[in-house]
Amino acid sequence: MSIQKVRAYFEPLGIADRIREFDVSSATVELAAVAVGVEGARIAKSLSFKVEDQPIIVVTAGDAKVDNGKYKAQFHTKAKMLTHEEAHDLIGHDVGGVCPFALPENVKVYLDVSLRRFETIFPAAGSSSSAIELTCRELEDYSSNFVEWVDVCKAWQ
Repeated sequence: MSIQKVRAYFEPLGIADRIREFDVSSATVELAAVAVGVEGARIAKSLSFKVEDQPIIVVTAGDAKVDNGKYKAQFHTKAKMLTHEEAHDLIGHDVGGVCPFALPENVKVYLDVSLRRFETIFPAAGSSSSAIELTCRELEDYSSNFVEWVDVCKAWQ
């Protein structure tokens, strides 16, 4: 299971014990907000796309929507999300538990500026019933293959 991979990834970083597991699903922003007990905007959703036949993850605030124009300007291609099967095969996490941790080396991670307005945010931790509370700096430091902060979203300002 993917949560075990994330836990093993976090062990040497000393934060594995910060993973929260729930008896209920946290597979969507709305469900995760209820499970964690925070507003949906503070849920860090990890969206998986294909750029030049390579998978990438863009982590955004829960209330942000990808802006196709901004996305195309940043990545020079149309936003094309991975299918559930592609996410499983290429990212190593199933939809609902996709996160920027414990990823294959070819999966680049981008963090959207929509997250920066919060002191802490809650990305998934590899399963559809988990999360971890991190600061934006920790999210940047602990994300696998972090590339850069981007501005590819709308509807959150």
